Amino acid sequence: MRLVKCWFCSSTIYPGHGIQFVRNDAKIFRFCRSKCHKNFKMKRNPRKVKWTKAFRAAHGKDMTKDKTFEFEKKRNRPERYDRNVTENTLKAIKKIDKIRSAREAKHIENRLKPNKQKKFNEDTKELNNQISLVRAPGVSEKVKVVVPKEKSIQNEAMEE
Repeated sequence: MRLVKCWFCSSTIYPGHGIQFVRNDAKIFRFCRSKCHKNFKMKRNPRKVKWTKAFRAAHGKDMTKDKTFEFEKKRNRPERYDRNVTENTLKAIKKIDKIRSAREAKHIENRLKPNKQKKFNEDTKELNNQISLVRAPGVSEKVKVVVPKEKSIQNEAMEE
């Protein structure tokens, strides 16, 4: 089964799906859905359309450079079937997926880290500017309530 990538959004196209456009110079463009085909016909740049993988890669939203991506590359070299090699390959694929998901999570965390500090600073500034909404007007000092330590007869009776 041959799986190809959409020219516009880089998503996977399964057999029997999508649209194929052949230009006059015999260049073939494959699209996963009409949305991609229409955007191509409108001469939109995939790197400037926010929902495409090209945009996410160009703007640092997705992890683009990692050693785990090398395992996805297509190899056109025929291999003789060997059960042990196949078993080891399947085990390796599972390990690689775990490693990739951990690295992606770390990438996202690092990408969002500066924004957390910025949001905290903005919230602190807004709180300082609008402190009257939080604190009642006219109350500027803390009121200390003194509780007597004397035990009443009634409390002693309840404790027994």
